[in-house]
Amino acid sequence: MDPLSLFGLLAVTAMVACYALERRSPWFILGFAGSCLLASIYGFLQGAWPFGAVEAIWSLIALRRWWVHRHGDDPGTPENQASG
Repeated sequence: MDPLSLFGLLAVTAMVACYALERRSPWFILGFAGSCLLASIYGFLQGAWPFGAVEAIWSLIALRRWWVHRHGDDPGTPENQASG
């Protein structure tokens, strides 16, 4: 296995592990965001730019989820909506 394929395997394995453990700690959400970023880098290095682009977007989504979970400032959540 060449180094690039090994890098991709490790990035995707970390993604799956962090995704499976997200409910245990918000740090796994952050780990998922980071591993998505690594998978994005892998995709671009491999020449599969659509995969790289999608993983970069997933990384941003996961980073937002981590931020909301840590700071609780999502206006869409019931506890942050004004009661009427």
